[in-house]
Amino acid sequence: MKKLFFFALALALFVPIAASAQQTTLNFLWYTDATQATYATDQAIWAKFKADNPDINLNQEILFSQAYHQKLSAYIAAGQIPDVFYLWPSRRDSSALIHDQKLAKDLKPLLGADFLKDFVAPALDVNQQSSKQLSELPQSFTYTSVMYTNTKLLSDLGIALPKTYADLKAMVIKLKVKNIQTVLLPDGDQWPAQSCLFSLISGRLLGDSWIDQVIAGKVKFTDAGFVNALKFWQTMFTDGVISWTNIQEPYGDGPGLFAGGKAAFFIDGDWRQGAFLTDPSTGKALIDPAKQPTDFAFLAFPAIPGEKNPGVVSAIAGVGLGISAALPAGSDKEKAAVRLLKYYYSPEVMTLNWESGAFTPSRKGLTSDKLEPFSTMMPKYYASIAKTSYVLDGVLEPEVFNTLNAGLQSIGIGAKTPAQVAAEMQKAQDTVLAKKK
Repeated sequence: MKKLFFFALALALFVPIAASAQQTTLNFLWYTDATQATYATDQAIWAKFKADNPDINLNQEILFSQAYHQKLSAYIAAGQIPDVFYLWPSRRDSSALIHDQKLAKDLKPLLGADFLKDFVAPALDVNQQSSKQLSELPQSFTYTSVMYTNTKLLSDLGIALPKTYADLKAMVIKLKVKNIQTVLLPDGDQWPAQSCLFSLISGRLLGDSWIDQVIAGKVKFTDAGFVNALKFWQTMFTDGVISWTNIQEPYGDGPGLFAGGKAAFFIDGDWRQGAFLTDPSTGKALIDPAKQPTDFAFLAFPAIPGEKNPGVVSAIAGVGLGISAALPAGSDKEKAAVRLLKYYYSPEVMTLNWESGAFTPSRKGLTSDKLEPFSTMMPKYYASIAKTSYVLDGVLEPEVFNTLNAGLQSIGIGAKTPAQVAAEMQKAQDTVLAKKK
């Protein structure tokens, strides 16, 4: 009997050890903003994945904005790339290293045609990816420039919605006497100015074909057309449309300031509408859902003097998840990573993210009766845009667009002239071209 007891005890101890030995650990570098209303839903999504997949030990590290890019770049430099990571399809910071060094697997054969058929065509276009393969599956098609507009504030002051830049400039004095900023664009992280407004300005005044030519070395950033685009950016500060102090504020401060009525307009990407929605953990929203459709609107930036491409708005294939190319084909880690991606891009999770305001999904055929007004207003904004243009950090090399990022803020605070920033960008572009020879 004693032998039987000890055998049973040993077996009981062995079972959990054996079960844990069968676990596959996935190192997952994830990107999200803990201050946004979408955070609670995001955490619930990953908690469910862990509960439904006990054989996968999900080692998740969460970062946001430049801290994410810095950490992923450090992992790449150390040869310790995570198994699954958040990835831009473009040249954005750490993503450029992933694409250039072929550090992400091609997802098409891993996810399969039957799974991918349920996504919109722009999400599957490998020409949108710097690697020219499906290194990440875009969770959305992202419009990086939306002018969030407080229509009630303007109406109460007797100010009409702007159709031209001159209209925008004319309201500065009326708003200033009420201690209200005209356009809010916090650029403390030194990328929103470029991604969310200057890319639109470039698209309106120059167009994608001109950017293609500068990439090919056929024209220069120091040419009059590009310098004029930078001069228009400078004009927005001299006119008081954007405050030089505002652009130095942290990126995360924007939604709270706008919701608090500190500005008539807030310029950010389409993803930012999620910051205003109801936080499930508190039941509170930055902007009351009842007031979203009545007191606010999503507009395109008004007409710019001398624009060649009226109404153009910057847009790009969205971000998504990638799988490390270092995972052996057919391995348990690769299978676990594919399972994670198929969960994340499932109709259920895509719908949850849509409802939370995280993004407008690239998966087709989703429906929901739980969407707040802002989430239904955003697709209507997309429909109002006839044509899109490049997001500059999606096509230029990091050394070039990072020079622009810093330069836009320098122009805004009066530290540099448009000509100086253009010259610095061309110097960086010349270095890029020389490397390609």
